[in-house]
Order: sequence, then structure tokens, then C-alpha cells
Amino acid sequence: MIKELLTRFSDLSGWLAYLLISLITLLSFYGLIGFSEGGPDWQLLSDSYFHSILSFSVKQALLSAVLSLLIAWPIARALYYVPSLPFKNSFLSLCMLCFVMPTLVLITGLVGLLGNNGFITSLLDQLLFGSWNLYGLNGILLAHVYLNMPFAIRIIYQQLNHIPDTSWQLAAQLKMSPWQKFKIIEWPSLSAHMLSLFGFVFVLCFNSFAIVLALGGGPQATTLEVAIYQSLKYDFNIPEALTLAWTQLIVAGGLYLLLNRLGKTNWLSADTGASQWLPKAAGLKKQLWRVLYAICWLCLLMPLLALLLSVLQSEQSLQWQQLLQPTLITLGLGLFSATVGLALGWLLLRPIRKLHLQGSKSRKAMVEWLASHSLVAPAIVVSVGLFIFLLPRFDIDRWGMIVVVILNTSVVIPFAIQKLKPRLFQFDAQYHSLARSLKLSGWPLWKIQWPFVRPVFLSTFGLLFVLAIGDVAIFSIFGNQQWQTLPWLIYSYAGSYRIAEASMASLVLLAICSLILWSSEKFQTEAAKGQASERNSKKEHEQVKTKERNHVAD
Repeated sequence: MIKELLTRFSDLSGWLAYLLISLITLLSFYGLIGFSEGGPDWQLLSDSYFHSILSFSVKQALLSAVLSLLIAWPIARALYYVPSLPFKNSFLSLCMLCFVMPTLVLITGLVGLLGNNGFITSLLDQLLFGSWNLYGLNGILLAHVYLNMPFAIRIIYQQLNHIPDTSWQLAAQLKMSPWQKFKIIEWPSLSAHMLSLFGFVFVLCFNSFAIVLALGGGPQATTLEVAIYQSLKYDFNIPEALTLAWTQLIVAGGLYLLLNRLGKTNWLSADTGASQWLPKAAGLKKQLWRVLYAICWLCLLMPLLALLLSVLQSEQSLQWQQLLQPTLITLGLGLFSATVGLALGWLLLRPIRKLHLQGSKSRKAMVEWLASHSLVAPAIVVSVGLFIFLLPRFDIDRWGMIVVVILNTSVVIPFAIQKLKPRLFQFDAQYHSLARSLKLSGWPLWKIQWPFVRPVFLSTFGLLFVLAIGDVAIFSIFGNQQWQTLPWLIYSYAGSYRIAEASMASLVLLAICSLILWSSEKFQTEAAKGQASERNSKKEHEQVKTKERNHVAD
């Protein structure tokens, strides 16, 4: 009886998790709609102001996504076709660090490097005849490409590694030209994933907040997210904010759902480290890829080096002890959000796995969209909506940090789902039938699953930890000075033009992120080796069976 009840609760736990994450969004929109009574301001849709910010939001996201993928593609090919490139694993780790790096760390680095008094600003002024300006579309594109291009490199490189050896061997036997290899082998393996990757990067840039707020430079470079913040923060115009929020949710959410249905997405699965047979680059092409690789290393390191130079050149005495409390609060926030986010991600995947096994693609896509909807719901809108809802019911000044933790957790859940999903699908494909025939469930099933998913589980925890400690938008609504986090401290320093202190705090945050990601990458490499070992064992098993069949036939 107790076992049956536990099994039923286990089946329901996934849907309870959906109820919980949906409740957060529903309460926030209820708070906004209930406060304004009149609902969204639909007349705004015909206003030129609305058209200009929607146009700029789409334009900067489109340019950012296209540039990120176009630059990433040749560098990923260099990694694939020139395996002897030095420090390749370190480069891939740096790529992941750039993607999950708190945006304020990057902004501080870019200002130190390319701002009005940046280290190479005078050089750029000479090259561009004094027309260089970091603020505006230039800065937004630079920051977005810096964050998303390394991520795209990893994904494209990962997909290239999935091309079977036999395809390259057959291409060599048929003496295919480089163009034929690209058209027949490389592009078909990438095309579906490229569409999903483009959509994901577009949505990230479309929802970008801190970068546009810090580097936008004025009304001409305002996106929907920033306009929502300005409507609420400065004008407290709820109907206008609601119209902008619904527009953002429809555009970003609709595009994300469409591209997920059209393409494939395993954008956070483990890298494969298996040795394979592939055509080696030689001559001028090989040297060209080496140069591209070196330039990419340099570009990724320069903003980080600028942070260090800002600290070293500072003439003020830097107060390291001021960083202690914000650092401890940041670590506590990350630990809690990563733990709960991972648990909820696991539970949310239960219905998705079940629908995947049943072959119900449309229902699976809808459920998956619901599980990941916090990726496209504006964080500022959700925060302000909850603030309005909780204000008459809750002592926000005293307990606001609890809401910060809850919202931070909801923001990292989509990443937990995308990271865990490929490995759990793989487990289901290999062991679901066997587990079902043996009627395994609950703890006995978990004991089998855990060794299979442990490396991915631990690397996911590290990723969520880093993502959770970088937020500024949510803290700006619910946070207070007593519970100040490191990103907010950086924002406070940068806002008062104390760049050296901001750089110092950024370096501390960067060191924490690097350490966690280094551990995470270690677990991910272990997972990749485990998968490669499984593939080799399976291949050897098939070869033995083939020999046995041939022996019987003889």
C-alpha cells in the first residue's frame, strides 16, 4: 500500500513541479493586471515609439545571432579539422566560461578595454578616424557576440564530432571535393541544430537586459526589456509595461517554440572526446585555421586582462574585506538555487520523458515549452509583477531575499532541463524496456540511473551554480543593501565610476565562476569518456556477434 502511494506520488511530482513554476508566472501577471485594472494599453501598438523599440529589439538580436554563428563556424571547423591545435581543451573551457560569465563582469572588462578611457580606445580612434564609440549598437553587438559566439563554437564543434567515421572514409574512397564533402556530409549534420542554435541565441539576445541597459547609451538603442524596466521604474506605467511584456513574450516564446519544433536541440549535452577518422587539414588552410584560432584566443582574453590591468593600475588602496560578505551571500544564493533548480529540472523532465517514449511529439513540445517558459518570460516583468502581488501580503524589506532565491531558481531551470535531457533520453532508450520488464521503479530504478547520469548531474549543478550567481535584474527589485551580492556590488561600483573597485569585485566573481566551471568540465569530460567507452563496447559486441554469425554460416 505504502509502495503504491509512493509510486503515485512519484508520478505526480513532475506535474506538481509544473504547477509550481507556472504559479510563479501566473501570480506575477495577476499582480500586474490586478493592479492596473484596465489591462494592457493596446493603443501603444500603433505608436511610433513602440515600433522603434520593437524594431531595434529584433534588429540587434538578429545581428547578434547571425554574427555569433558566422564567426563561430570557421573556428569550430578549425578545432575539428586540426586536432593538434595547442590548449584545445582549455579553449573549450574558456568558451563555456564566456557564455555563463555574469554580464556585469564582461561589461566592466569591455569598459576598461574599449570605454572612453579604455586601454585600446585611442588605437581604435586612430583606425576609425575618431568615430569609435562603445555605447549604442556597437557595444551591444560586441557584448552579445562575446557571450554567445564561444557557446556556438562548442555546439558546432560538438555536432561535427557526431559525424560518423564511415562518412569520411566513404568520401575519401569516392574522392569527393571539399565542396562535395561540405554539401553532402557536413551541412546535413549541422543544419537542423543550426536552426535551433540560431533561435536560442536570438531569444537570449532579444531578452538581454543588463548589457542593453549599460551599453545602450540612450533611447535610440532601447529594447523591449529595457523599455519595460523604464516604464515600471521611472514612470510606473503598468498598462504600457504589460503591452510591452506581452509583445516580448509572444515574439520570443513563439519563435522559440517554432524553432524547437523545426530543429533539434541538444545544446548543452556533453562533448564527445572519442578519437575518430577524419580528413586532416594541410598547407595554407591549416595555417589559416591556426591564425583564426589564435585571434579568437586573444579576443576572448582581452576583456579579462583589462580587468586585471585596471586593478594593477589603480592608485587607491583596495578594500578586500568589503568583498567578504557579498561573496558569502553570493555563494549561498548559488548553492541553494542550483540544488533546487536541479531537483525541479529532474522532476519537470519526468512527463517529457514519458511523452517522448510514447512518441507524442506535439504534446512533448508543448510540455517542454512550458517547462522552459522562464527562458522567454521577461525577468523584469515577472519580478515586478510578484513585487506588486506580494507587497500587501508580505514584508518584502525583511524577506525579499527569499523571493530573489526563488526567482533565480526559476531562471536556471531551463538550463537544467537542456543539460540533463540528452543523457536521460539515452538512458530511456537503452534501459527503459528492461526496467519495465523487471518492474523496476522508485529506489531500485534510481540505483541503476545514478551511475549513468552522475557525471552529467554534477556538471549540471556547476553550470546552474554559475548562472544563479550572476543576476542583477531580480536583485534590483527585491534586494537590499544588507544582503548585497557580488554582481550588485559591481553594479554599484560601476554606477559611481569606481572602475578599479568594480574590476576587483569582477575578478573575484570571475575566479569563483572559473573554479566551479573547471570542476564542472571535469565531470563533463568524465561523462564524455563514459559515452565513448559505451560506444566502443557496443561496437565490439556487434563485431563479436557478426563473427559468430559468420562462423555459424561457414
